[in-house]
Amino acid sequence: MIDFILHIDDHIAEMIRDYGVWTYGILFLIVFCETGLVVTPFLPGDSLLFAAGIFAHPEQGGFNLWLLMALLIVAAILGDTVNYHCGKWFGPRAFRKEDSKIFKRSHLDKTNAFFEKHGGKAIVLARFVPIVRTFAPFVAGMGAMNYGRFIYYNVTGAILWVCVCVLAGYFFGGLKFVRDNFSYAVLAIIMLSIVPIVVEWANHRKEKKATAPSGDSPA
Repeated sequence: MIDFILHIDDHIAEMIRDYGVWTYGILFLIVFCETGLVVTPFLPGDSLLFAAGIFAHPEQGGFNLWLLMALLIVAAILGDTVNYHCGKWFGPRAFRKEDSKIFKRSHLDKTNAFFEKHGGKAIVLARFVPIVRTFAPFVAGMGAMNYGRFIYYNVTGAILWVCVCVLAGYFFGGLKFVRDNFSYAVLAIIMLSIVPIVVEWANHRKEKKATAPSGDSPA
């Protein structure tokens, strides 16, 4: 999986060569599973969209930019929708065991904290945060978030996520430096996607320290 992510450009090139137009369907399925199934948070998200955008660049060929973005937006919306309903119906039972190897309680707790901090807009922000992206709609379903409100944030987040990542790949894909050092570009994307988690952790530590008792007052 690490090799697939770091060299995802090579793998997409192979898909285009071997499967042609069916590559759209493969990418659709990956995005759907990464956003729609809590058992597959390890699938590539941001890096996949970025790499797909590169192959929509005229110099690379392979994808139609507008068709690519439309399909991946639909995949992201459907994924979150399925995840929401899974959380609504199966969430409480899935996370009943603390030591589950698949449904890790730690992932759920992190997403819950993110949700409590940002409210409904967490659905949008979570699109840009690995793992949290997969669990946010599940938690929304578990918390019985109003579906009309959820779908609004779901659609908004999907459009922003896909457009930002794919268009970044499209515009940077024309740079030879990026194409020749794609693994470093992927690592940079991963590091940037971790920034919200680090910021959230730092803010939480700051708030916790601010609210902690300062000790007994002198007599």
